[in-house]
Amino acid sequence: MVRVHELSRTDARRIAVRAQLLTRQRPTDLVETVRQLTLVQIEPTSAVAPSAELVLWSRLASAFDPQEMWDALDEQQLIELHQTLRVPEDIALFRAEMAAWPGSGELREWQEDVRDWVNANNDCRREILERLRADGPLPTSELPDTCVVPWASSGWNDNRNLRMMLDKLVQRGEVGAAGGQGRDRLWDLASRIYPDDPVPPLEEARRLLDERRLSGLGIARPSATKLPVEPIDVGDAGEPAVVEGVRGRWRVDPAQLGQPFAGRAALLSPFDRLLADRKRMGELFEFDYILEMYKPAAARRWGYYALPILYGDRLVGKLDARADYKAGVLRVTAVHRDLQFSKAMTAAVDREITDLARWLDLELDRPG
Repeated sequence: MVRVHELSRTDARRIAVRAQLLTRQRPTDLVETVRQLTLVQIEPTSAVAPSAELVLWSRLASAFDPQEMWDALDEQQLIELHQTLRVPEDIALFRAEMAAWPGSGELREWQEDVRDWVNANNDCRREILERLRADGPLPTSELPDTCVVPWASSGWNDNRNLRMMLDKLVQRGEVGAAGGQGRDRLWDLASRIYPDDPVPPLEEARRLLDERRLSGLGIARPSATKLPVEPIDVGDAGEPAVVEGVRGRWRVDPAQLGQPFAGRAALLSPFDRLLADRKRMGELFEFDYILEMYKPAAARRWGYYALPILYGDRLVGKLDARADYKAGVLRVTAVHRDLQFSKAMTAAVDREITDLARWLDLELDRPG
């Protein structure tokens, strides 16, 4: 009979923090950091800094040069897939899903609709592939949009057909992101970008992805609501666990059990993987947080793009700050404290804020 690990909330939090490389022993290598995190989400909002850069700064500190991340993408030391950064050896696990596009087993109605839309615009698909084969990598602006059946969507714009076709070609494993950033992102044939590693059978690939996901999360539910960027559940990966005071079953990475813990202060992107599972955040960290950039200013409690503050194994507050590059300052409006800060906590958080301003090459502007 498999042992069920009995964990306290503190144990569970420390496992999650350690898995996300947010302890006192900071990582030093960019690619190895992404490998352990398993993914870094690319999200364009940059009220302080682009999220992917902020996530890596939280681990690597001011020694991290964002250009190193973009260079790693251009050199295919890292690969962008579905708006996330991944290490190349993980791509074969996703290629198994690509080979089964638009899905395995009986298709849902929306999957049939997507398949039929691509088939109806197969001439456009072929022209994109031919153009990339001849001249790639290329930006979106240099690819043809010859779709004869428009993508059915509200909020229509002139570029949506091409954007959606590229998205489907990535899902099919025919096209991949080939570096560049933002509107200057480049596309090429996936065969030129993805490593030619053996592709496991689909079910084996899914099992291995569950294991990789758990290695980055440390502790997770076996099943959970599906999220758009990356799942937050891990199936049967790891070993079973229960957490004192929390209902339900968990899966834990056995490599994280019984390990020493030395925490530190960290300022986190709202899109940090430690926070991606908001239900887990509430259950284990007992932390209340909502990204308020979509709320009217008068309805915000913590700020447009408040950064959650980690101290040790607790999420202890939010930093309301904005980078004003025109004025050359990092404006700190408030540090919202969920817990009473000790002198040591205050000093550690202040050091992180100062380091953030230094990394951004901005002067620090804060009240008091």
